Amino acid sequence: MAKALVNGVNLHYWQVGEGSPLILIHGLTGNLAVWHFTVVSRLRHEYKMLTYDLRGHGRSDMPATNYTTADMARDLLGLMDHLGIDKAHMLGHSLGADIALHLAVSNPDRVDKIVAVEAGLAALADLRKDPDWPGWAEWAHMLERYAGVEVPREKWSDIRYMLEQSLQVPIHFGPARGLPRKRNGLLKLLDTTTLVEDYQDSSGLTVEDLSRIQSPILLVYGGDSAYLGTYKVLRTGLSDTRSVILQDCAHFGALERPDELVAAVRDFLKDGSE
Repeated sequence: MAKALVNGVNLHYWQVGEGSPLILIHGLTGNLAVWHFTVVSRLRHEYKMLTYDLRGHGRSDMPATNYTTADMARDLLGLMDHLGIDKAHMLGHSLGADIALHLAVSNPDRVDKIVAVEAGLAALADLRKDPDWPGWAEWAHMLERYAGVEVPREKWSDIRYMLEQSLQVPIHFGPARGLPRKRNGLLKLLDTTTLVEDYQDSSGLTVEDLSRIQSPILLVYGGDSAYLGTYKVLRTGLSDTRSVILQDCAHFGALERPDELVAAVRDFLKDGSE
C-alpha cells in the first residue's frame, strides 16, 4: 500500500501499466477502486496509470480542512512531483474532472489531454442550489431505486442530507457489487471536515478561467445527466473540446458502461499522437 506525504497529507496511490502517463481522478465520496474495476484493466497495456485517493477519501489521510479544487489540484501536483511525473493525460469523473481542469489552469505545462467525465464545477454551484434543479430529482429517485430511501421533497436540495443518505446505496462496482458500503469513514468525512462547504467554493476556477485552458479536452456526459447545463458552459468556454454524449444514462453512466468510456478515451488520447 503505497503512500506519499504531500502538503502534509498522506495520499494513498497505485501505479500500474506501461506507456505514457495517465492519471485517473475519482469523484466525491469515491476512491481509486472505481477505476480498477472499470478502466485500468482495459488500458494497462497502453498507459502507465496512476490512481489515488483524494484527501479524506479511501486510505488517504483526512485533514479537517482544504477540500476545494484548488487544494486538491495542489495535492495532485505534489503527487506528480513525488513520483517524477513531468506531464500526464488526465481522466476525471465529476469532482475528479473539476480537479483536472483546475490543474490545467494553474499548471498548464503539467497537463496533456483531459477527459472530463460529468464535470460539475463549483463555479456553477448556484445552478444546483435551485430546488427545481433536475439533479435533485434524479438523486432522490436513485436513492429510492437502489437503497429504498424515500427522500422528503423538502430535503432534495440539502446536499449534506443527500450525501448521508447516499451512503446507504450498495457498492456499484467490482466483486463487492451489491454489498453495503463502509459508512463510518465517509460519515466522518461529512461530519468532521469542510468538504461540503469547500465543494461549492470555486477558489480560482471560475467560468472565465476556462478560456485559459489550452489542453485538448474530451467532455463525456450522459444524455440524461443533470449536469448538461455545465456541459453547455464548458463547450462554450473551453478553446479545444470534443464531446461524447452517452445515451440512456446519467451521472454515473460512463462508469457503468466502461467499454464505451474506454473506447472514447482510447480514440481521443491516440488521435494525433502517431
